[in-house]
Amino acid sequence: MDFDPGFPITVLSDPMGFVYGPGVSGPAPELRTLDAIRPSLLEPDCAGPEHVYCIAMDVARQEDLADLRARHLLYGVVTYQKGRLGREPIRSQGHIHAVSPSCGASTCEVYEIWDGFACIYMQPSGGDDPGDCFAVYGRAGDVIIVPPGWVHATVNACPDEPMTFGAWCIRDYGFDYRDVRRHGGIAWFPLSEGTGLTWVKNPAYRSGTLTEKDARDYPEFGLVRGAPIYRQYTERRDRFPFVTDPRSFASLWENYRP
Repeated sequence: MDFDPGFPITVLSDPMGFVYGPGVSGPAPELRTLDAIRPSLLEPDCAGPEHVYCIAMDVARQEDLADLRARHLLYGVVTYQKGRLGREPIRSQGHIHAVSPSCGASTCEVYEIWDGFACIYMQPSGGDDPGDCFAVYGRAGDVIIVPPGWVHATVNACPDEPMTFGAWCIRDYGFDYRDVRRHGGIAWFPLSEGTGLTWVKNPAYRSGTLTEKDARDYPEFGLVRGAPIYRQYTERRDRFPFVTDPRSFASLWENYRP
């Protein structure tokens, strides 16, 4: 991995996992299985790798832990397997961030792609009309923000290589899968049958459009392009209150476009 995330860590691909460097702490990684996400796939009975991705939440420099806990801020690291799930790329099933007790609201997530080619899929609603949906593509160093209350799923857009990202979220995060599972998946299924992705509408939803785009800059959130988002926190520890208190930044979320 050529990208420097702002702290020492080694990403393992076979088997998937992480080795924390000096001064960095984190939990034993958890593996997510194909069987766990089958109900939300285009082809629930498809073949694919047993372990789809590997996740470790609360990864941090030890000197930052007390401050992160005080701010209710959490950093997670996730690496995705290469390959396919039937005709689909390796991906998560999709969810909405549940209301966090610490702030009384659904919260956002700030992704930073470390390695590989990622697509962050998002739709404003989990209802029958998902609204204007987006597939946002990113490579190493790109940042992609998912707003509060939106359904989102993470896709490894290149089947020939693993994909890894880091992300800021609220410490008492929770995932709500009910709307996605009720519809048998997200509003648009990604297909990986050649070069790039194509998208097929999920007929369980009544309507909804899809826009594909590249990751953009986020100056309105005070983020600096090209600087790792963990290092942006260490350089200014109060940089991410929009993650932990989204209701105080309502103007940023109105008419939000990824």
